[in-house]
Amino acid sequence: MSSTKFILGLFEDPDEMMDGITVLQQNSVPIYDVYTPMPIHGIEGKLGIKDSRLGYAAFMFGCLGGTVIFSIIYFAMVHDWPMNIGGKPAFAVPDFIPITFEWTVLYTALGTVATFFFATHLFPGRTPRVMDYRATNDRFVIAIDVKKNNIPHEDINNLLKGAGAVEVKHNDRKYVSYE
Repeated sequence: MSSTKFILGLFEDPDEMMDGITVLQQNSVPIYDVYTPMPIHGIEGKLGIKDSRLGYAAFMFGCLGGTVIFSIIYFAMVHDWPMNIGGKPAFAVPDFIPITFEWTVLYTALGTVATFFFATHLFPGRTPRVMDYRATNDRFVIAIDVKKNNIPHEDINNLLKGAGAVEVKHNDRKYVSYE
């Protein structure tokens, strides 16, 4: 059995790469991922990538932050150490709003960043996912996982070349490291 893990189709033009995706999908070739040096509008829909749920996580962290700080302030100012400040009641909600807002923003920001790092497996010391260095410069790369399809390599090569790939590479490592 071959040690090839990925077949990479390198394209010079984003339109040719989009055509390559269409050709591969029409021939039932599963695409592992696509790497581009710039954003390509509409590629998420073409690849069937779902919308991010990060906004829901941000909302939940905001609710958590607001609830936590409001509870702390309420306990401290009303139950634990009530003070008579200018004759105002101990439970003066308008006085609680600024710090509640700030903590809501703080929890939302920190929780969203932590969730993003967790979901994308980003952490210090992790080997970056780079299939081909030119994908960060001037090439558009379609990566096909060889283990997840039953189509012969030569047929995939011909499909990619027929779709306009300037180069087809067989990558035997999962990712290229910077070392």
